Amino acid sequence: MNGFYTILLLILSNVFMTLAWYGHLKLQETGTSSNWPLIGVIVFSWGIAFLEYCCQVPANRLGFVDNGGPFNLIQLKVIQECISLAVFCIIANIMFQGTHLHWNHILAFLLIICAVYLVFMK
Repeated sequence: MNGFYTILLLILSNVFMTLAWYGHLKLQETGTSSNWPLIGVIVFSWGIAFLEYCCQVPANRLGFVDNGGPFNLIQLKVIQECISLAVFCIIANIMFQGTHLHWNHILAFLLIICAVYLVFMK
């Protein structure tokens, strides 16, 4: 079950991370944060990033093999990066409707999936 909870927490973590890194761009696009000073945007993003860390740190602790989890450090990192890109693509397509995936993006993701496979090989 630690592996399942690790993946779930990594997905949640990456949703918050993507919103923290790129959500302010959507707020600016809609006019909500157009007049915010840069420090205000940074503090807003840090607030969201705090939620990301509240998921990321437990995910790594639960998932790490030395804590009873199923993943070594390299596996955790590759899983996190793969989830990060998948979550980013979904959120970017929802929030920024003009963002489209092309064949080279799909191929890049397939290569990342290959990387995940290779990391788990003995």
